[in-house]
Amino acid sequence: MRYADAFKVLSDTTRLRVLYVLLKAGKELCICELMDSLEVRHYNVSRCLKELRLAGLVKEKKEGRFVFYKINDIEDKFLVMLYKLISALPEKEFEEDLSRMKKRISLRLKGRVVITMRKK
Repeated sequence: MRYADAFKVLSDTTRLRVLYVLLKAGKELCICELMDSLEVRHYNVSRCLKELRLAGLVKEKKEGRFVFYKINDIEDKFLVMLYKLISALPEKEFEEDLSRMKKRISLRLKGRVVITMRKK
């Protein structure tokens, strides 16, 4: 059942953080931007995005060497309500992620990602 799958996927803290950041960004983000926003390794972000995509919560778009993710914008009452619920979570819980996301997006040139992954 797809509803149970969605809730199962969101039971993981990192996947919930990814979805929250995507919702608040209001635009497509590439994996490197999500990595820097959440301070999570590429493998973990990639796995989280795969699970979110399989549950129908996000969609991906390839553009050159970048893969961008955004909220699945299909008109589905369940998804609309789920996104509202997640957006209503206290921003204080995610403020560091959101702050890093805003800084990371500010590095774009003319709206395009030019910096891939940061070095650790």
